[in-house]
Amino acid sequence: MTIERDFPDKLPYELRRPAEQRIPFVFNSPHSGQVYPPAFLQQSQLDAQTIRRSEDCFVDQLFAASVMLGAPMLVAHFPRAYLDVNREPYELDAKMFSDSLPSYANANSARVAGGLGTVPRLVGEGQEIYAQKLPVEEALGRINTIYKPYHALLAEVLVETRSRFGYGVLVDCHSMPTGIRFPESGLRPDFIIGDRFGTSCSPELSNAAIHLLREMGYAVTHNKPYAGGYITEHYGRPLKRFHALQIEVNRGLYLNEHNYERKSGFNQLQRDISQFLADLVSLPDFHFLDVPLAAE
Repeated sequence: MTIERDFPDKLPYELRRPAEQRIPFVFNSPHSGQVYPPAFLQQSQLDAQTIRRSEDCFVDQLFAASVMLGAPMLVAHFPRAYLDVNREPYELDAKMFSDSLPSYANANSARVAGGLGTVPRLVGEGQEIYAQKLPVEEALGRINTIYKPYHALLAEVLVETRSRFGYGVLVDCHSMPTGIRFPESGLRPDFIIGDRFGTSCSPELSNAAIHLLREMGYAVTHNKPYAGGYITEHYGRPLKRFHALQIEVNRGLYLNEHNYERKSGFNQLQRDISQFLADLVSLPDFHFLDVPLAAE
């Protein structure tokens, strides 16, 4: 079993729950994991620093106030380079494997072509992770023992939230490389709010997130270049009263991307995100219950 080999002493993810869930929000940090299994590192040709290039370092800590506000937060401990749960379950690159993919695998998606499938081939700016081809069973083991239970738990918490409050809001938390720029102006965004171009959540939620962050003085863009990945698309069903929003934070605000240490701005950013979340979760219920049909 992959999970028993790679995570014998620590679960690959955890659900951080408040004593009582007081708000209809659920937070998710799928890419901030920092537990690199020894067997995975042995399979890799990258050093311990380079393999972290795709890691959303400390994002779970930046958004830690979500639990204090009364929302559960699902946090991955496994790294994105090992398994990416922000993908379809079987987005797999045939070039990575020594044997044939199962017929149900999606080997032709744009994300697979870019080396960023469910079991990624690349990190960072195109560095190949693996020294040799993997057996397909290696990928299927990670998917069956970690990916699927992770999503089952996330779905369960969202259903519980909707049952309790009448609707559920998923906030998918990420960070982006410092070098990301606005497509039109070339300026660096501090935050990117993604809602799959208006289809994954109430427009009032996206608009409020953008407004609140801009009022704090941050540069914010909407859906460009990140509109939300598989998680936002899959769980965002406004007509079923499931809303999903992706938030990307620029790592240049808080992280030294060479040594992966917090910069001096980390604490201030954490405080600002805490205040932002407190305001965001205070939106009136009717924004989520009375959704225009055009939203989906």
